[in-house]
Amino acid sequence: MIYEHEIPKNSRLYFGKSAKLKREIENISSKVLESFGYEEIVTPILSYHQHNAVNEKELIRFSDERNNIISLRADSTLDVVRLITKRLGRSVKNKKWFYIQPVFRYPSSEIYQVGAEYIGSDDLSEPIKIVIDIYEKLDLKPTLHICNINIPKIISKDLGLPISVFEAGNLEEILKINVQWLNKLACLQFVDDIKEVIQIAPKNIKEELEKMYILSKKIEYENILFSPLYYAKMRYYDDLFFRFFDSNKTLCIGGYYRFKDIQAVGFAEYLDAIIEVKGSMSDE
Repeated sequence: MIYEHEIPKNSRLYFGKSAKLKREIENISSKVLESFGYEEIVTPILSYHQHNAVNEKELIRFSDERNNIISLRADSTLDVVRLITKRLGRSVKNKKWFYIQPVFRYPSSEIYQVGAEYIGSDDLSEPIKIVIDIYEKLDLKPTLHICNINIPKIISKDLGLPISVFEAGNLEEILKINVQWLNKLACLQFVDDIKEVIQIAPKNIKEELEKMYILSKKIEYENILFSPLYYAKMRYYDDLFFRFFDSNKTLCIGGYYRFKDIQAVGFAEYLDAIIEVKGSMSDE
């Protein structure tokens, strides 16, 4: 029996303080994004193409009048890129777009996001600077993790380590190989550590570490950690990647990606996580 006051598991209800805080985060984020030259886009809640971005098992699907499969929007990133480049095409010149909207995952999850995409760019420093600016205005100082998905993929291929070892963060299995540069890479956290490992790492690893180092030098932020062995299986972020976290909550993820012949950088903030962190700060 479902009572009148019940709502589906992982659906969202905002009221009073949480609703006000949600609106504050959205307003601050939109103003910062506009100051960086981003325009707003609101994509359709219904889509034919969500399987390109999300595992089909996560989609909430049904059929249209012609029996074509439609999904509730489960991811905004590729929809933004596809709609700007394929549908709107020459009618828009701007390459910077942001959105404030939820995504929906099977069976009943609502995930509210603020996100942005810079189509045609490969410079990940701008999205990071935008997020830092937003968090400064929200009086947040989360930890920034800079990662490179290419590094665990290269090590897995060259040294025969299953990618699942990196996905699980199994440091013990990695250290068992007992390779000097890999041992140092596993302990790498700070910018000076990168310079040391670059001196002894193989050429293909060295190139990926240099990308992380160059990115970090473009960013002015005190609370930065490097996670060169971090691996998360994603449909499109598969190179330089970043995440902000606070109190074991992921507040934002972003990275460089390619969609067909288009390169872009972008990020997505998770509003519910930010609301929880902000709410706990005000309760202290």
